[in-house]
Amino acid sequence: MRSWMIVAGVMVLAAAGAVAAKGSGKSHHSGHSAPAASGTKDEYDYYVMALSWSPTFCQTRADEDEQCGRKGFGFILHGLWPQYENGGGPELCTTEDEPDRKTVANTLAFMPSRRLIEHEWQTHGSCSGLDPTAYFAQADRAFASVQVPPQLKAPRQSPSLSADELERAFIAANPGMNDSMLGIVCREGSQLSEVRVCLDRDTLAPQACGGRVRNTCRYGKLRIPAID
Repeated sequence: MRSWMIVAGVMVLAAAGAVAAKGSGKSHHSGHSAPAASGTKDEYDYYVMALSWSPTFCQTRADEDEQCGRKGFGFILHGLWPQYENGGGPELCTTEDEPDRKTVANTLAFMPSRRLIEHEWQTHGSCSGLDPTAYFAQADRAFASVQVPPQLKAPRQSPSLSADELERAFIAANPGMNDSMLGIVCREGSQLSEVRVCLDRDTLAPQACGGRVRNTCRYGKLRIPAID
């Protein structure tokens, strides 16, 4: 009987310790766990800029008339995402702001889809601590700050590059960038989908990525559709 009471007491103490540990975390900005589908505005560590290879996207989304339909886009800005150091980032922060017509018109030059602009503002921009005009101006500066390698600016034939070669091409085109500052994302293992570059939230200079930003492509040559 006494031994059973000792075991029960140990179990109660362990459970209490687990509850205390769960409630002792710091703020999300400090790098601890983040919520999956919500967040606190202006609490994040850096940006991930996602550059989408438009020809890959348009292979399955021809309904996106603004972006697809022989528009000749290569890399477009998918998004500028506030991120936590340990991975993930705040999303869907409460806001009543919406991009005005002038902001949308300016943003279409590098994010050529009204539907995408609206989605990116609601999901990511709302958490940036900026209003829509300032957020998309920041996105414009970020997009302009990273140089696309010459072989991917307007290829009329599919470039023959592996993920490592593509990464090295971005590094060569952007002094100060290294392989800790970007990741290559593929569909189905080898079809180029995106290049994601990590940027300082204030200066937009390339910086080392936090958790979950990595290469997802198989070894060997990538499938990179040419620009129509």
